[in-house]
Amino acid sequence: MENTSEIRPYQTLRGHTWEVSGVVHLLDGRRIITCSYDGSLRLWDRETGAQIGNDWREDGDQAKVETIALSPNGKTVASGSSNGTVRLWDIETRTVTVKWTEHTQHVWSVCWSPDGGRVASGSRNGTVRVWEVESEETVLGTIKTGHGYVNAVVYSPDGSKIAIGGSHDDAISIWNARTGELLSRLDQRSYVWSLAWTSD
Repeated sequence: MENTSEIRPYQTLRGHTWEVSGVVHLLDGRRIITCSYDGSLRLWDRETGAQIGNDWREDGDQAKVETIALSPNGKTVASGSSNGTVRLWDIETRTVTVKWTEHTQHVWSVCWSPDGGRVASGSRNGTVRVWEVESEETVLGTIKTGHGYVNAVVYSPDGSKIAIGGSHDDAISIWNARTGELLSRLDQRSYVWSLAWTSD
């Protein structure tokens, strides 16, 4: 039998006081941002494991932060919270630049369009909304997906479609990213928790 070395963690980051619900690596390769049910985002040095600066919070909001996604240019993080809020955070200033509050239930998934111009968010009530970053307006929504919950939402690489997965209907649905038209459904055997597109 071939000998294999024990796999050990490269680094352990400690500080959150509740479950960690999301992680993104920044484009510099040295820093990581995490979000947690403790209501905070935190910035970390990957090499030392040390937290950089204070926790990121807005106005004392204690809602669980349930998902985060890094913008294509690496300058902004989108977050979704248990109180239905979607926020955009400037990474360098660590402040909220945009806040959307139209969702009525938990936001469990957020993703950026490939050009960074739009953010899609999926909610516990089975809906998806699409927001334009520059105008800060809703440009598509509310999409009633037919999923009991929306656990995952992701743009196709060319930005023309959105794949959505969730619970209670055992399917992945594909939508036109501009019109909100349902294009197809991919049936499968259980809930969908995560989605990714191949490059083609």
